[in-house]
Amino acid sequence: MRNIHKSFPGVRALQGVDFTLREGEIHALMGENGAGKSTLIKVLTGVYGKDEGQIFIKGKEGEVAIHSPQDAQKVGISTVYQEITLCPNLTVAENMFIGRTAGAVQNWRKMNADTDKILKSLDIPAKATQQLSTCSIAVQQMVAIARAVDMECKVLILDEPTSSLDESEVEKLFKLMRDLRAKGVGIIFVTHFLDQVYEVCDTITVLRDGQLVGQFDIKECPRVVLVAKMLGKELDDTEEIKGDYSTYQGDETESVYEAKGLASNAGIKPFDFYIKKGEVNGFTGLLGSGRSESVRAIFGADKVTGGTVKMKGKSVKITKPIDAMRNGIAYLPEDRKGDGIVGDLSVRDNIILAQQVLRGFMKPFSKAETYKIADEYIKLLDIKTASADTPIKSLSGGNQQKVILARWLFTHPDYLILDEPTRGIDIGTKIDIQKLVLKLASEGMSVTFISSETDEMLRTCSRLVVMRDRKVVGELSGEELTQSKIMSTIAGGDK
Repeated sequence: MRNIHKSFPGVRALQGVDFTLREGEIHALMGENGAGKSTLIKVLTGVYGKDEGQIFIKGKEGEVAIHSPQDAQKVGISTVYQEITLCPNLTVAENMFIGRTAGAVQNWRKMNADTDKILKSLDIPAKATQQLSTCSIAVQQMVAIARAVDMECKVLILDEPTSSLDESEVEKLFKLMRDLRAKGVGIIFVTHFLDQVYEVCDTITVLRDGQLVGQFDIKECPRVVLVAKMLGKELDDTEEIKGDYSTYQGDETESVYEAKGLASNAGIKPFDFYIKKGEVNGFTGLLGSGRSESVRAIFGADKVTGGTVKMKGKSVKITKPIDAMRNGIAYLPEDRKGDGIVGDLSVRDNIILAQQVLRGFMKPFSKAETYKIADEYIKLLDIKTASADTPIKSLSGGNQQKVILARWLFTHPDYLILDEPTRGIDIGTKIDIQKLVLKLASEGMSVTFISSETDEMLRTCSRLVVMRDRKVVGELSGEELTQSKIMSTIAGGDK
């Protein structure tokens, strides 16, 4: 790609960007949210038309015209997105061949046999006749990759493929990526996990504010240098941030929320839990350990099947989210797109939504009020948007996350639950959110913080509840808050 330009109303998304991918190379595309990564990928795959620039592909004469995803596929470019775009109700084989069969009659036996052959050649643990929904998320992603490979792609784009996977699943995906690299496929890997970039990639291209910062060989670009290039400033991404904020000075013995024997229909074992005023605590454990299910039970997002709850010492009944909201609990969910944003509504409407629900829709905010509120939170959280009226779906992932955070902060909760608030967002925004959490706690808000990245939990939490197989197996605080202690508790601790 040479000298690529792309603008939207009020935003210059790409300004003269060059990008080169070689045969048999895994190439990381890095940058903060809003840096232009998604726009560059969408130009390459024909989702967006470019305003200026050229695209060249080996074996094709001159510049290639890509006006649609179908055009991209014809020249050998395939994309596997973070949200899997296959059909869960169909078999693996049907997903592999959907839209590719010619004629009126389908030879099912041949289709299944061909699928099993492809799965075997790529070492994917699935069967052709298996319904896709019975496969793990990791295997579903591998099936999507296998489909792309079987369509003879020269360029495979993986957009945040590991954000929903645990460590063993990530390793399987990386093995598949390495196998494809050995076969000469060029892979563009879009991710926010720095460790994964250094584990599997050969080359890094960094974008910032729609411009190319540079292309670097992985061996010549250590982590600290990469982070500095992404942010445009020096920053150690493992910096200690707890020291920047004083701890809450009020009555620390007061439990804001306390539960005994809490259980839900999501399969978590009954657990006890409390959080003090001004405390930041968290649930930790491997993917599937029950972290999210625990906080969903606290918020009443899953059907509560047992247990008692007290807020500030008084017994309360929380069986649905509105009960939790009325008792001063706010919850930023793990699934930003499914449970968080209302895509077609504006940034402004998304920010006031929770407070409007609490007030009741018969008492709407005036237009002037909504603009004042939206402007205040856009400024407070540094939300990058053309205006408060911009549809939230057109914002980058990190800025969408900030809008949902603004929504809950506007309800002025006593207890804020953040489930994976920094997943899929850039390191600069991550640290902004971590600092905001500590600032809110220093002002007396109680916060439960969940992250798949252990070092992030250690930077923000003063107490961790450790989970394994949907039950609590330990609790760590003080000097016990170390990576090794968390891992040993997950592996063997029982309580």
